[in-house]
This record gives sequence, structure tokens and C-alpha cells, in this order.
Amino acid sequence: MDTMSIDVSTDRSTASIGDARSGTRDFLDRLPHLVAAQAAENVVLVASELVTNALRHGGGACTLTLTAYPDGIEVSVQDTNPHAPHARTPDLQGGAGGFGWPMVNRLAQVTAVTRRPTGGKTVSALLPR
Repeated sequence: MDTMSIDVSTDRSTASIGDARSGTRDFLDRLPHLVAAQAAENVVLVASELVTNALRHGGGACTLTLTAYPDGIEVSVQDTNPHAPHARTPDLQGGAGGFGWPMVNRLAQVTAVTRRPTGGKTVSALLPR
């Protein structure tokens, strides 16, 4: 099985979200088996959204882990907040968001939220390759 993973630690800065995006692109570019262009963009989008959510709602720091499988890419983000993300009514005026978690669920084949025994949670999304 062809698997690879990387961890990107982030903090509350906007630059760290950009670092997560570029780290995800680098990870995908280094895989021995190419990921289709649209699938790669979806992986980058989901990674960016999960990191952004973790920074906003998860305690200010998180770890992004990317794992490649023969038929999919798993995006996982760990943070210190034990509460699972939830869908809410999107703010059509652009101020409070509400679009990200439904988008992640639409793009992913499977999403999961796992509470960690040491506190916090891991939010994972498996996307097609």
C-alpha cells in the first residue's frame, strides 16, 4: 500500500493557514502516483478549511496530518477542543461563515470526528484520489 504522511503544526496566524495549503500541495506533488488536478484542489481546500476551523474554534493550535492511500487522501486535523464541528446556517452577509463544514462533508467520501483520550479531537476527511 502506498502511504505517506506529514505533520504541519500551526498557530493562530493567517500565515499558518497558507503554510498548511502549501504544505498540502507539496505533499501531493511528492507522491509517487499523481493525484488528479481537481482531486488535488479538493484536498487543499479541505485541508485549509479544517485548519481554519481548528484555529478559530479549536483552541488556537492544531496539527494537520495528510496520508495517501491507493484510492484516497486522508486529511486529519487535531486540536484541543473536544467539541465536534456542526453545521449551522451560513451567513450570506459574509461575516460569520457557516459554509465550510457542509462543504467538507460534500467533498469527502467520509468524515469522522474522534475524541482523543488526552483531550481534544481529530477531525478527518477521506477524499477520492
